[in-house]
Amino acid sequence: MYIVHVFIHVRAEKIDEFKTLTLDNAENSRREPGVARFDVIQQADDPTRFVLVEVYRAQADAGKHKETAHYNRWREAAEPLMAEPRSRIVYTNLSPDNAGWG
Repeated sequence: MYIVHVFIHVRAEKIDEFKTLTLDNAENSRREPGVARFDVIQQADDPTRFVLVEVYRAQADAGKHKETAHYNRWREAAEPLMAEPRSRIVYTNLSPDNAGWG
């Protein structure tokens, strides 16, 4: 598995718009064959901060995701809503094993 956490800080007045765009992107992303998981979480004590938890079956699947119409639609609409550029960290899966991701 290829796991990416994307950290996003949104301008306070744009939270609702960002959530709508991002939930649509996540729903479409979950339909991609190479996506094992695509979660959107919002920080409890600072609602302007979000993390996208993206789990791909292989690194190449992350690249394919960035070629989709829904990702590019999201990127173009969401970037102007951000208070700062997003960042990401890539992780290696330890548990569950790859079969455990369904």
